[in-house]
Amino acid sequence: MGGSRALSLSSLCAASLSLAAATRSPLHRTRHLRPRLAAAMSSSSSPSPAPAPGGADSAAAPSASSAIDFLTLCYRLKTTKRAGWVRRGLQGPESVADHMYRMGVMALVAADLPAGVDRDRCVKMAIVHDIAEAIVGDITPSDGVPKEEKSRREKEALDHMCTLLGGGSRADEIRELWTEYENNATLEAKVVKDFDKVEMILQALEYEKEQGRDLEEFFQSTAGKFQTDVGKAWAAEIASRRK
Repeated sequence: MGGSRALSLSSLCAASLSLAAATRSPLHRTRHLRPRLAAAMSSSSSPSPAPAPGGADSAAAPSASSAIDFLTLCYRLKTTKRAGWVRRGLQGPESVADHMYRMGVMALVAADLPAGVDRDRCVKMAIVHDIAEAIVGDITPSDGVPKEEKSRREKEALDHMCTLLGGGSRADEIRELWTEYENNATLEAKVVKDFDKVEMILQALEYEKEQGRDLEEFFQSTAGKFQTDVGKAWAAEIASRRK
């Protein structure tokens, strides 16, 4: 079990690295992402270990092997650079993990969340919402991939990651949080979607100051799209610091 699982994960990571290279241009991404994603899925499809004895709680918990396999795949979030910054030729562009981490901190420190919002759920959602990018990469509007197709690819990748984790309550919560965010279904999802935009324009402001660049397009792409008072207030504060 340990040998075959390590081999399959190695194959998955190799496929994921090839996928990252293929996603450097919209044309390559459109032509090659689907078969490479399918290959990544099949290469790590070894069965999960049987649940350990001890009742429902132990059966719902991922084994050490499943957890480390899952976390090893999540390493890709630390090495996958956010595509918008790469395309603009910025030096030292942030990774997907960088982006999600600061979103989680935003949810943790915000004193002006809407009444009734579950702060802990927002923190969890922030660190899960882009997790499928460990496999599919950072697909952006400039890639020309339809929104429905992007969501389909990410859901397929997420399902694979949850299977890799071994299923159970932890995988179910990750899937539930991701789906809730994708559907913009709750007040927590709306808050986290606003933090997604806030983090991007805050990063844009920092790049403007550090690298002497004009990144107005990133501010324009979020204008008028904030759904919550906290999102609007934080975006206004960031905009005021550009002057």
